[in-house]
Formats: sequence, structure tokens, C-alpha cells
Amino acid sequence: MRSRLRSFTPFMVLALILAACGGGSSPTPGGGSGGTENLKDQSVTVIGTWTDTEQIAFLSMVQPWEKATGAHVKYTGTRSINDILAAGLRTNVLPDLAGIPGPGQMKEYAAAGKLKPLDDVLDVATYTSETSPGLVALSKIDGKTYGVFIKASVKGLIWFNPKLHDYTGKAPATWDDLMTQAQANKGAANAIWCLGLSSGADSGWPGTDWIEDILLHQAGPDVYNNWVAGKVKWTDPQIKAAFDLYMKDVVANTYGGGTNAINTKFDLAGDPLFATPPGCEFLHQASFITGLGKFAGLKNPTDYNAFPFPSINDQFKTAVEGSGDLFAMFHDTPAAKSLMRYLVTAPAQDIWVKKGGALSANKNANDYTDALSKTMAGLITSATQFVFDASDQMPNAMNAAFKSHMVTLSKGAETVDQALQALQKVADDAYSS
Repeated sequence: MRSRLRSFTPFMVLALILAACGGGSSPTPGGGSGGTENLKDQSVTVIGTWTDTEQIAFLSMVQPWEKATGAHVKYTGTRSINDILAAGLRTNVLPDLAGIPGPGQMKEYAAAGKLKPLDDVLDVATYTSETSPGLVALSKIDGKTYGVFIKASVKGLIWFNPKLHDYTGKAPATWDDLMTQAQANKGAANAIWCLGLSSGADSGWPGTDWIEDILLHQAGPDVYNNWVAGKVKWTDPQIKAAFDLYMKDVVANTYGGGTNAINTKFDLAGDPLFATPPGCEFLHQASFITGLGKFAGLKNPTDYNAFPFPSINDQFKTAVEGSGDLFAMFHDTPAAKSLMRYLVTAPAQDIWVKKGGALSANKNANDYTDALSKTMAGLITSATQFVFDASDQMPNAMNAAFKSHMVTLSKGAETVDQALQALQKVADDAYSS
């Protein structure tokens, strides 16, 4: 589907998706908790970024709801979701539910009057009590709930192959320690870092994650959040310091260099960890990587393990960056409302948790198959210095430019100063509109 999607304009894609789905059936009275209504032969059109194994996991997640209600989920996965939804805003051709890339985009869609508030759809008190406070706050606009998090992830984890060198229980405490140990321990490994920036229309986002983690641990949550809000310029010395460190310590020590990184799919970027000889000592990626690439066929802690992003500035050593899959509703049909109620429940989210590669946003979902996943889930629910993925909170134009410049910067097509000046020009427009 992804290759075919790139052959059409976003509007054509959305029109074809909805035509194929057939749209929702005529409304019938709903009520009760999600998954208990009689919605026989109704359908819910859903667009999300999940493809391949993630799409299979999501479809498994909704199967019990389909069986219980008689309704059907018509799902399309695409990495071009920003473009598709932007076209839908102009034409009013939109799915019933969509995986919104982040809180920034959610605010834009709500401001356009397209999203439906969920306060009368969900038991908001229960959702609030069962979900991490940081994620609850990000799902609201002016006190109203416009989105729900059905899956979460911890960013900034450093993954390693313990059969090459085991950092379990003795992870580097600081960035300098990490670089020193990696250089000493990598042995036959080609490089310190594995890196993959390719993700179709979304290419570059793993690079944005790098900048965000470095900035958070260098300058702290206040600078991070003010930068997200457009109050700190891209040309600010604190932002430049994060980009400089990325280029000096990461890209310069990446397997195959920056050119290889931009041509390597993000989900396969960690595979060289398990090659003979190994391609790298470390991979920087979020918790969901365990369900992708070679990770999916391996077991932790024997085949792989991870440790949190090391301290750069001790003031912020407990800071955690996370993200989540945010679902929102464009059409409030009975079936769409029922599915939303179901998706936030612990039993629904436990289905994906059991498959691996996902952390639940619901505190009561705990069917994790390994200790590492339970630990990562605890980082999200108990974090005292928690920030959400920065690029996912930025305006669409800013988000797109950030990803694009991470590609051109990483392959050496521009300098850090050139990239930051260009990004600030985008910010001047994006935050003033």
C-alpha cells in the first residue's frame, strides 16, 4: 500500500481509501462501554501510520471489538498521513478515526473545526485515572479532550547486543563515558552507532529524535518545551549545541556514514548490531523497535538489551522523552464512538502489549512478556521530568521542515548553521500563522 500511495496525490489517496471502505453505515443508538453495543454491519474507517507488523498488531487489537459488536474496522496504514489529512481538511473528505501524528497537529485539526471532542464519548474520569498524567494533559485543548493515547513509547533508549559487549547493570552514566566505552569496546564493530533515517514521506524523524534527546539532557525540559512552542529560536546557542553534538559524535561515528543513514530504513537500522562482524556497538531508538527488524525475532536480555539516555547535564539526568499514538475522531458515528471507548481500555491495549514492541498508555495494562518492557512502561508512568516528542507537537510545516533538514544535514548537504537559519525562517511563518 505504501508504494501505491506515493503514486497519487494525497486527496486521491484519501478518496480511494474511503471509497474502498464504503463509509460508515447509518447511525443506530449506541451507549454503554466500547465493544458491547449491537452495531451489526456498521463500519469505521481508520487511517494510521502503522504498517507491516504494527498494522497486524492493531488489527489483532480491534478483533474482539468487531466480534462483540458486529461492526468492522476498515484500516489503511500510510507514512504519508500528514499530507493525506491536510488534503482532507481542505476537501472535508476524512476518515472516521485517525492516528494523529502528535498534539501539534491535533490542535490544528481542532482549530479547523474538524475534530470532535470526546468528553461525551469517553468516561473521562476513568481515562484520566488510568493514563499517565503527561499524556492526559497532551490530549486536551482548552480543557476538552480531543484525543486518546492507545500506545506509548520511551524515546532515547540505547540498544546493544550483550553477546558483543554486555552493558547490563553497568550502563555508562554520562555521555562522555558512553563515547569512551563505545570506542574501547566496539572491537570488530564497524562504528559506534547504527542510524537509519529513511521512512518514506516521514524520512528524517529518527534524526529529530536524536536532537530532542540531546537538547533535553543538555538544556532541560524548560528550554525544550519553549523551543517546541516557538519561544526559543532555532539559532539559539542551546539549540546549536545539540545539533553540533549530533554531527560530531553521532553522524561522524555512524555505520556507513550519513549517506548510508539516509538510505537505511529506520526499522532495519539496528540489524547490523546482530551481523558478523557487527556493524555498530549501539542503536539509539524508541522502545517500539523491539517489534521491528531483527529485534522482532530475538529475545531480551540474552539477544539484546537497552539502557536509558545517559546524562549530559546532571540537572536533567532523570528527564524522559516519550511519545504516543494519539487517536482522534472526525465523524462521531455510533461505531466510531464505540471503537474509541474500546481502544483506551486495558484489555484492548494488552493485546498489543503481549505481541511486543508496544507500551500501553493505560496503567492497568500489564501483560508484558519481559522485564525490560515493564521497566520501560514504568519510566513513562512515573517520570517526574517528562516531555513529549518535540517534532510531534510542532506545527505541520515546522514538523516537515525539521525532518527534511535532518536528512540534508546528515548527508552533508548543508552545515549546522545553514540548517538552523533555514529552520528559523520556517518557524517565523509557522508560529505566526
